[in-house]
Amino acid sequence: MPASPTDTRSRELFARAKQSLVGGVNSPVRAMRGIGRDPIFIDRAEGTRVFDVDGNVYVDYLASWGPAILGHAPPVVIDDLRDALARGTSYGAPTEREIVFAEAVRDAMPSIERLRMTSSGSEAVMGAVRLARAATGREVIVKTEGGYHGAIDGLLAQAGSGATTLGVPTSPGVTAGATAATRLVPYNDLAAAEVALEGAAAIILEPVAGNMGVVPPAPGYLEGLRAACDRTGALLILDEVITGFRVARGGAQERYGVKADLTCMGKIIGGGLPVGAFGGRADVMRELAPEGPCYQAGTLSGNPLATTAGLAVICRLAAEGTYEQLEENGARLEAIIRDSGAPVTVQRVGSMLTPFFTDSPVTNYADATACDTDAYARLARGLLANGVYPPPSQFEAWFTSTIHGDDEFRATEQAFARALEGMA
Repeated sequence: MPASPTDTRSRELFARAKQSLVGGVNSPVRAMRGIGRDPIFIDRAEGTRVFDVDGNVYVDYLASWGPAILGHAPPVVIDDLRDALARGTSYGAPTEREIVFAEAVRDAMPSIERLRMTSSGSEAVMGAVRLARAATGREVIVKTEGGYHGAIDGLLAQAGSGATTLGVPTSPGVTAGATAATRLVPYNDLAAAEVALEGAAAIILEPVAGNMGVVPPAPGYLEGLRAACDRTGALLILDEVITGFRVARGGAQERYGVKADLTCMGKIIGGGLPVGAFGGRADVMRELAPEGPCYQAGTLSGNPLATTAGLAVICRLAAEGTYEQLEENGARLEAIIRDSGAPVTVQRVGSMLTPFFTDSPVTNYADATACDTDAYARLARGLLANGVYPPPSQFEAWFTSTIHGDDEFRATEQAFARALEGMA
């Protein structure tokens, strides 16, 4: 894409970044290669907008990949963080705030009887998978094709369909041994999962897929997995790093009425700061050190700043009408995309959605990868050129916040019209 007159500073920073940062970024998708352009460098964010270093302003639907559910820099978080900063940034020792935080999470998610905090969602998944193996005495972990649970060796696997297919590493540096105990099944394929769960320690999946784009669970799928785990003795691990406190206060488990054995969380529970957590049944969590023999630790786990920000968000989300507002805002964005005339299938759960460039429903990873990613890239570039910031990949979720309103949706509608005109 030719450089526009208003991205000079971003281009300069990207050239400079490539001299000291691998690929010029600290996470691959930020390079924006998926939409065929160089990255935009952000200067600040406030409310529903992000501001780049060249002075361009965008209505934001990336939401820092989900956690900006109250908008960026909400006063309720910033005020509490100012107070917390004055008391120190890290102690390496227990705090009362950790207890209050765990109680708030447990109150929202009844399946979590005990909690362990971490510094990221990936770390939470690592702990949950290790714990599932320790608690069951089994090694095999079942995961869904296209399911992303962090850059963890054993879960960076993909394979063709088939309930008992063992994982094949998707990245150099991941050994065959690391993925040998990973079994792959298609998302939304209950029959395949039932076979794969025989002798397995656990199945891990996003209850609403968000890392292949938004793919809802088919009716009966999550309930069927719960029953299959009960039958086989495997644990049901729900990765609610994205859906937790997003699709309902109690996450996807509340929305779909399914109870996990272990739940992984991140994003929103840190109020934008790096944080994660996993928790679940008391008898399973009891296997963790220091109560049990399964080791897991983290110097910055339960960080006082992260727990402060997370508590501010969690408490605000408990206010009456919050999730009705999120549902309404998600529906308004969905309607704008549908009414724009873009040749897409829009899939939404609450305040997260994805427009797929296909005319058929997307039910699994194979469907998602069959979509027209070039068309999505053209749309994304057009939206950026017209003041709207979408995820820089077809395979990610768009997010609305509690504070997206008439001005944002009007600007979004206009941006879609201009972007589609440019595509034509």
